[in-house]
Amino acid sequence: MIVIGLTGSIGSGKSTVSNILKKKNINIIDADKISRKIFDDKKALDEVVKCFGSEILNSDKILDRKKLGSIVFSDEVKLKKLNSITHPIITNKIKVSIDKFKEQGKKIVVLDAPLLIEANLLDLVDMVLLVICNENIQIERIVKRDNINKEDAILRIRSQMRVEDKKKYADYIIDNSYNQDKLELDVEKFCDYVEETCFD
Repeated sequence: MIVIGLTGSIGSGKSTVSNILKKKNINIIDADKISRKIFDDKKALDEVVKCFGSEILNSDKILDRKKLGSIVFSDEVKLKKLNSITHPIITNKIKVSIDKFKEQGKKIVVLDAPLLIEANLLDLVDMVLLVICNENIQIERIVKRDNINKEDAILRIRSQMRVEDKKKYADYIIDNSYNQDKLELDVEKFCDYVEETCFD
């Protein structure tokens, strides 16, 4: 089984690529979905509250992701602290999912993970697919999607690893600065590349 690590900076269109692959009946492990669910675990939530204070909870004691985001995106030390709590739990759950697909005899599995490189998940994948795009388009997408201002969008981009640094780890790059038709064509080309290099 080939495990493809799909990654890209915020607003690059990584999720769109993931959805195109899903339509091709390729199994996706969504690291974001896993990370959102880890706070269903009271132990993980308590540890984050202990570190960042009860103001990150809303009135019914559920994590307010926007509040937590505004704290960590503007402070590298706090972001690292949050990651040190959450990443080991997320990594373990990803490993369980990969093993499950392997047992089912799947040919290809995609690990969709924005922090694939930063969270040291590279050992779990055989190949890295990086989605990039023009920074102005990236900012525009984040502003529209998250309903935030341009300055906050730039802060979120800057809080992540530079695209130029991510490129060093990539086996294949898709530039999503164009339209949906071109993106679908490029994903198709990538699938052909995987077939040729991994299964011939």
